[in-house]
Amino acid sequence: MSPSTWTISELAREFDVTPRTIRFYEDQGIVSPAREGRNRIFGPRDRTRLKLALRGKRLGLQLSEILTLIDMYDGPGDTEVQLRQYLSVLQQHRSTLEQQRRDIEDTLQEISLQERQCRELLAQKP
Repeated sequence: MSPSTWTISELAREFDVTPRTIRFYEDQGIVSPAREGRNRIFGPRDRTRLKLALRGKRLGLQLSEILTLIDMYDGPGDTEVQLRQYLSVLQQHRSTLEQQRRDIEDTLQEISLQERQCRELLAQKP
């Protein structure tokens, strides 16, 4: 491969994902490699889009959110609009995660209460 193209194996190795993951992103329209026979040839655009998709996944974003954000980078390049949209997505995602954290804390408190009650009941048994 030339320095500006990559095979699916090279990208999988670089990003520590399976080729199947990359094929999934291809099926979703995030990457669109060229073909040389049966081989996929990924260019710089594909590599960048894959990198952004994997970053979005690590952040816990939904695939539709990831695709929307990635597609903005193919637009006219108005970084202010892109950054505002990305900031909005991040703020919404943060809010969701904070609510989930509160829900988890409430559930853990309830579990602790139930455990304590069970231990008290067990301590009363002869």
